[in-house]
Amino acid sequence: MALFKLSFALIYFITISKFHIALAQNSQQDYLNAHNTARAQVGVGNMVWNTTVAAYAQSYANQRIGDCNLVHSGGPYGENLAEGSGTFTGTAAVNLWVNEKTYYDYTTNTCASGHVCGHYTQVVWRNSNQLGCARVQCTNNGWWFVICSYYPPGNYVGQKPY
Repeated sequence: MALFKLSFALIYFITISKFHIALAQNSQQDYLNAHNTARAQVGVGNMVWNTTVAAYAQSYANQRIGDCNLVHSGGPYGENLAEGSGTFTGTAAVNLWVNEKTYYDYTTNTCASGHVCGHYTQVVWRNSNQLGCARVQCTNNGWWFVICSYYPPGNYVGQKPY
């Protein structure tokens, strides 16, 4: 009986651990932490979660479930999109965008030739202070589609993000 209880406890622990890992780095707080860490590095204030913006992001993510295409919604918010396979998390998506910092030159407010950095500048855009994100698994390839929407939007031509 003791062996059965130990086996049951072990199976329960493994199941709970896998469930926790599946949810890890995809919560509202995870998205906020990833954004706010990057923003703090350049002296920009924290973002807050906006349920209306998050609902918009979720609605658009649901529209992309069938194809996982990185096509912008054309909606009223600033927007970053990403996709990835395996255990691609929301935090991993934000980190992809933040890693574009390497290609951003603040002095000239430009990206290095042949590179993009607009996702990064949206993450740290001073006036964008409200955030909503969503993540869905696509049915066509099993990959993950991640969207973060920003209010008010940023990335205005000729303006620096901070």
